[in-house]
Amino acid sequence: MQKSKAKFIAKVGVLSALASAIMFIETPIPFMPPFLKLDLSEIIVLLGAFALGPLAGVAIELVKNLVHLPFTITGGVGEFANFVVGCALVVPAALVYKRNKTMKTAIKGLVIGSLSMVVLALLINYFVMIPLYVEIFAKQFNITAEQSMQNIIQMSAEENQGIMDFKTLILFGVVPFNIIKVIIVSLLTFVSYKRVSPLLHR
Repeated sequence: MQKSKAKFIAKVGVLSALASAIMFIETPIPFMPPFLKLDLSEIIVLLGAFALGPLAGVAIELVKNLVHLPFTITGGVGEFANFVVGCALVVPAALVYKRNKTMKTAIKGLVIGSLSMVVLALLINYFVMIPLYVEIFAKQFNITAEQSMQNIIQMSAEENQGIMDFKTLILFGVVPFNIIKVIIVSLLTFVSYKRVSPLLHR
């Protein structure tokens, strides 16, 4: 029992370190707001969650974002959003897969997790994250919250002319970004899991 617990912690630690390193590699996506950048660390979290269970996925997700806190430029808002939205993808996917570990349930879990992530990303960015980021941005540059929002919208509109206000920022920025992200992450997780799962189950 003690040995298996130590092995579980060791695996979570290794996967957390790998996910943290990959999270530093960010790629902008054309036509997306400049503050939204793609990283593929969620693949590592999903691999860990599929092999070790949803709790492991949450732990890896938490550690990788805590590692990034000292380097934040968003006052921690970006890291908190990444954790919450990441868990919305990983936990449902891992729970579905845990019940019956087949290719069919893996696909089903990834689809359910992807839908969960896109919906939660929309809601949490609209009601919490972007308004909070606007306030932090305003205090940093000693401007009003309204000016802060306009600056963010203007920066985003330079990449995507469909973005004209807060609602279109969510509709044409946040939503498509997260759809693109879950498609890439889910496909890469699906094709790589069978290859790496023997290592994770040792």
